[in-house]
Amino acid sequence: MKRRPVLPGLKLTLGFTLFYVALIVALPVAALLFKAASLGPAEYWAIVSSPRAVASYRVTVLSALGATVFNLVFGLALAWVLTRYRFPGRRILDAVVDLPFALPTAVAGIALTALFAPSGWFGAPLAELGIKVAYTPLGIMVAMTFTSLPFIVRTVQPVLEDLDPTLEEAALSLGASDSAIFARVVLPLLAPALLAGVSLSFARSLGEFGAIIFIAGNQPMSTEITALLAFIRLEEYDYQAAAAIASVLLITAFAMLAITNILQARALRYTRKG
Repeated sequence: MKRRPVLPGLKLTLGFTLFYVALIVALPVAALLFKAASLGPAEYWAIVSSPRAVASYRVTVLSALGATVFNLVFGLALAWVLTRYRFPGRRILDAVVDLPFALPTAVAGIALTALFAPSGWFGAPLAELGIKVAYTPLGIMVAMTFTSLPFIVRTVQPVLEDLDPTLEEAALSLGASDSAIFARVVLPLLAPALLAGVSLSFARSLGEFGAIIFIAGNQPMSTEITALLAFIRLEEYDYQAAAAIASVLLITAFAMLAITNILQARALRYTRKG
């Protein structure tokens, strides 16, 4: 018997989906690009290449890269522990991973500032070691790490749960060490998921705002992120400059996602061949 679809036909379902995507995603993006395009090439370039804007790009991208690298290592380890081991408090730890999704980013920023301030629980002992976190680029990295960690954990965790244990058992029976099994058996299978998680984590870090402005210090040329600079231009009613600066973040995020999709496709082909 022919299986009856639960949802309506393709035309209605596809039409509703395209309408939703156009209204929620494509329309705001198009409005941003249209506003930025209203500037002439010379004026647009003068705005996006100003020393203050370039400094904000440097702070944002370097902090996002640092947060993403940290999340790649720590997020993979956390996903591994949650998947492969059973211990008291595991479900609580698993629920805590989703806390950055539920917690308003402004609240996260205030909490992180209180923790890492020179008189905070973490900031005070670090200050004795000569390490200052709050109101420095390191504080920006901490805020980005907090808000983007779940993307890697939740992307890798389902793949780890679905891995066939016989592959690892076969490698172990052939005399492979634990490190060799992880590097040659597990890691190639996790590569597409890791790439997806890294791209989402990096893109989220680029666009993070609420959690950063409280802990960054927001000093131009030093701890000012690009999203804040765009917001400042909005407060000055310079909508074209705000759109131009925001378009740089948008183009960077799209380029990152495009590169990641290409790498994912290659990783999938390599996995299937292997």
